[in-house]
Amino acid sequence: MSHETVNPKLQSIIDNIEKVMIGKRKVAELSIVSLLAGGHVLLEDVPGVGKTMMVRALAKSVGASFKRIQFTPDLLPSDVIGVSIYNPKEMEFNFRPGPIMGNIILADEINRTSPKTQSALLEGMEESSVTIDGMTRKLDKPFFVMATQNPIEYEGTYPLPEAQLDRFLLKMKMGYPEPEEEMEVLHRAQRTPPIDELAPVMTLEELRYIQGDVKEVLVDDTIKKYIVEIANRTRIHANVYLGASPRGSIALMKACQAYAYLRGRDYVVPDDVQFLAPFVFSHRIIMKSEARYEGITPEEVVERVMARIPVPVQRLVR
Repeated sequence: MSHETVNPKLQSIIDNIEKVMIGKRKVAELSIVSLLAGGHVLLEDVPGVGKTMMVRALAKSVGASFKRIQFTPDLLPSDVIGVSIYNPKEMEFNFRPGPIMGNIILADEINRTSPKTQSALLEGMEESSVTIDGMTRKLDKPFFVMATQNPIEYEGTYPLPEAQLDRFLLKMKMGYPEPEEEMEVLHRAQRTPPIDELAPVMTLEELRYIQGDVKEVLVDDTIKKYIVEIANRTRIHANVYLGASPRGSIALMKACQAYAYLRGRDYVVPDDVQFLAPFVFSHRIIMKSEARYEGITPEEVVERVMARIPVPVQRLVR
């Protein structure tokens, strides 16, 4: 990952998160990238590595409302988006909002609930609105979902279809901490939990302003061509059954704009594309069965593809 300086305002969010999370700077940066780009994150990891803490720390750092949805097999769509309840005194229906009506949402173990309930959340992610009793309700902005799924237990789960996976900007793993990092976790756990003392370092209004600025980050045509070439090569790769979609190319470009802004630049460079491509494309690629048996991962395919494509030379220097 690049060792460039970080935008001071965004560095303050990272510093805040690091008061709670030990040794997870890359995960913090990628979460911020997704938030700035208006995307969502799929976090695939085992229980107990701090996924909930990460999302809570991010929400507190930007003064956002935080909601957690624990997905279970019996969860209904109305448990997620809300329901209209008849009030006999007023003789009308009153809307009771569900937990999706927040700024930052943790969708815990999303693959444990039925496809019908999954789609209720995914509609909100895609459209920034939900439909209840035929009425469309806009969601608050910013709206950011971090969904988790356990990669170990598959019994009684409902894997997300490819079309729904495509709605996540990034997919990543947190991983276990190093021994010395875990020691620090234990030291901190003896005292008052740091998350309780975390204060906002940015307002929601400032965050919305930055999200607007991110869209203005320059993406040169050489960079766009580079992104398209990587996506196209995944589609014709010998080990791939289905490659990255055009939506994936758009997602990579938007992620690169946000990452460039995080790094204090107003233009995207090839290094941004190379760093982010595995996180953006891996969940959008379906491997052939023989490749899966050989243990070849989508991330490896993306890395191999990029290794064969000449890196563009920036025409525009700032």
